[in-house]
Formats: sequence, structure tokens, C-alpha cells
Amino acid sequence: MAEISDVTSNPLPTRDEYCECAGEHDQERFRSPSIHTVNAGRTLAVLKQAHTKPDFGWRPACLQDWKELAHPRRRHRGLRMPEWKLNRFRGAFCIVWNEGDTRRRYSLGTSDREEALRLAPARFAELTRPSGTTVEDLWSGYINDRQGRPVTGTMKHTWKALAKRFGPLDALDVTSAHCRAHTEERRNAGVKDGTIHTELGHLRMVLLWAEKQNLIAKAPHVERPGKPAPKDAWLTREEVRALIDAAQAPHLKLAIRLMIATGARNEAALQLTWDRVDLERETISLRDPLDTTRRKGRATVPMNASLKAALIEAKSAALTPYVIEWAGHPIKSIKKGLKAAAKTIGRPDASPHMLRHSAAVWLAEDGHSMDEIAQFLGHKNSRITASVYARFSPTHLRKLANSLDL
Repeated sequence: MAEISDVTSNPLPTRDEYCECAGEHDQERFRSPSIHTVNAGRTLAVLKQAHTKPDFGWRPACLQDWKELAHPRRRHRGLRMPEWKLNRFRGAFCIVWNEGDTRRRYSLGTSDREEALRLAPARFAELTRPSGTTVEDLWSGYINDRQGRPVTGTMKHTWKALAKRFGPLDALDVTSAHCRAHTEERRNAGVKDGTIHTELGHLRMVLLWAEKQNLIAKAPHVERPGKPAPKDAWLTREEVRALIDAAQAPHLKLAIRLMIATGARNEAALQLTWDRVDLERETISLRDPLDTTRRKGRATVPMNASLKAALIEAKSAALTPYVIEWAGHPIKSIKKGLKAAAKTIGRPDASPHMLRHSAAVWLAEDGHSMDEIAQFLGHKNSRITASVYARFSPTHLRKLANSLDL
């Protein structure tokens, strides 16, 4: 096979050439690490020179454009990447990292790689340690320390609500009065208590982290409104069938079927790749084994007949490694499309999470045990499952009621 560097000046293949090279084939997946990091067009140019037809795990008919196709495992938004990396600068090794949109570099003063690797972790921790004890300083420190975790993405939005009031405050000066004032201001702006609970919860999380890191002596108490009761609405089987019929796009229809048939969380369904869908054994692994990020439970579940038929049809036309895709790109959210379909059937309250909740309710109504339902949903403890779904089971407390019969 030609080296990657040999084809950097080669012209990109046309769409027809791509289809000819990567059309119908069923060979073992081509796994070269270098192949996954180059431009899709250049990859195919290399493969054509080597007279090899790759199998990326899906069967693209053609590409819509020639954007870079990274390996899906390396594109996971939730995959935690290294906080820093080692580079060379002017003959010496340095550590490089990002702080928001700013790229930082610090020389380690050595040209010996082993020495640089030994020095880097402690030096990085020292350089990114918060310089002050204001809430803003500690918030930035927490974000740097937790880079790559899903919560840091949400914290970008919650900080907008907290920054003006809490940002300049020294962490030890935060009081219940500040928290109450924030709650009142947000309620007056029409924000629901659930959102306020999350905002102040993130503040509490940062302060507790700062205490654990010995940045402050003691995390002050953060007063926040009570957490609202979870929404209890669910969809019937007839409503879900109507929802699928009302969905305009094929990817939305497939997403609804997938979430109902597997009880998958929204993010798990949208991040599902074809290599974790076993059509022969009829199982789906919702957990990516290469994703080391701490997440809520994701199970390996069997697929039913209707979902299998939908998956076979979708895979035959797939353009990407992702099960839920549109126009050759993975989907980040189905909320807008689902909301439009839900309004059509008279259920504007429907959401991606309601599909998971509905699946659990159906399982309980059919009399399945709480242990089995917990495993299916990926719950670590069946007591959590029972506390929410046991009341939907026709056998729940039935023996006790019979004991009281006259």
C-alpha cells in the first residue's frame, strides 16, 4: 500500500469514483489507524492505488460532500480526551492545552522525552490551578479539571445565569441570601424551579470541588429550591404508532423506534454506531466500550422483530457509521422534529425522554419483574426502578391486598 504522504497532492476522487470504490462490498473492516485520520477523499485515493476496497462498517452509496470523516469513536462528544499533550518547541518539549478558545503552551525546559513526561502532570496541575478564590476563578478551575465530561458543556449555559451575581464573590462569602436573591430573580424572569435547582447545584458542585482540592477551607451552604417531581406522563402504544406516522424524516422515525424498543436514553441512541448493532444475534450494545466517560447506565439489549426490520433497511442506505443520521451526518438532536410530530398527534408534551419512560411503563404494565426492567434500562439498582415503575405493575402489592380480603 502506498504511504499516506505519497497522496497528499493527488486530486480527490469524484463522487462516482467514490461510489465505485466504496460501494457494495463485505470485507473485514479496514482498521488502519492512519486511514481514520486522513481526509475521506485521500483515503480512497490510497486504497485505489492499493486495489483494496475498504469496509468502514457501513455501506455508503455516495457522500454528500467531501468533509473530513474522523473515526466515530474519536468524534464522540462525550469522550474524554487528554487534558494536555506533549509537543516540541524550539528544541525542547512543552505541554500544550486549551483554556476555552485559547491555546496555551509551556516549555518544560528539557529535550528528553522521558523527563518531560515525568514533569508534565505536576507542572500542568500547577499551571491550571486557580489563582484566586472568587467563584469565577474556581468555576474556571473546575472546567479545566473536568475537561471532556458532559457536565462541563451544560455548565457553559448555567454560568451565564450565575456569573453576574456570584462571579466576583469570594467563595467563602456566598450566603443563603445570595442564593435566595438568585432564585427570586430567575422566577421573576419566568424560569422554572427545575432549571434554578440545576444552576445552583452546579455552583454547589464547584464549591465542594474547591474544598476537596484545598482551595478553600470549607464550602458554604448553597440554598436552592426543591427539586420538582419528575414528569409522570407517558405515551400509549397507539400514540407511539401515530407519532411514527407523523414523523416527517426517516431518521426521526428510526430514532423513535430505537428509543421505544430499547429504552435508550436520547444521547445513547444518537451516539449508537453500526458496529454495536449485531443483526445476527439480534442485540444492541448501547454502551461504547471505548468511551471511558462516567455516564448513566447503558445496557446491552435484544432487538425485537419490528426494530430489526427498520435497522436492516436503514443500514442498507447508511452514509455514516452512526445509526441515526441525516444527509451523511450524525444527528445532534431530534427535539425539534419530535416536537412537531407530537403536536400533530395532540401530545405537545412528548420528548425524547418520554419515549424511554413510556417503554419502562409498558414493561411494568405487562408484569415483568423490576429486576428485569432494571437490567433492560441500565439501572444499577432495581430499587430505583421499583420506586418509579412498580405502581404500573398489575401484580404490585396484589398479594398484600388479597390478604386483606374479607
